[in-house]
Amino acid sequence: MPGGKRISTFAASAFDDLEGIRAWYREQQVPDVGNKLLGEIVAQVERLADFPESGRIVPEFGIANLREIIHPPFRIVYRLDGHKIRIIRVWRSERLLKIP
Repeated sequence: MPGGKRISTFAASAFDDLEGIRAWYREQQVPDVGNKLLGEIVAQVERLADFPESGRIVPEFGIANLREIIHPPFRIVYRLDGHKIRIIRVWRSERLLKIP
């Protein structure tokens, strides 16, 4: 974006997804793996401030401002809204996206 970076925010659904990921790895008794993955996901989100259109258009919808980054095993789904990036979901990459 010319003239400055975009701001990233997390929808409640994405925040819940991250908490669920953390809890699942904690239940599997490998919390360090979960923390590492969450750190990698946050790094991908931070990268969007400089490269907001680097994610592909979500194939299930074909909407230009609804995009995703595949960070195995996760899909980081986000929406471009002017100067903002809204992280919508962080799901296992094999799940199909359904937005209410």
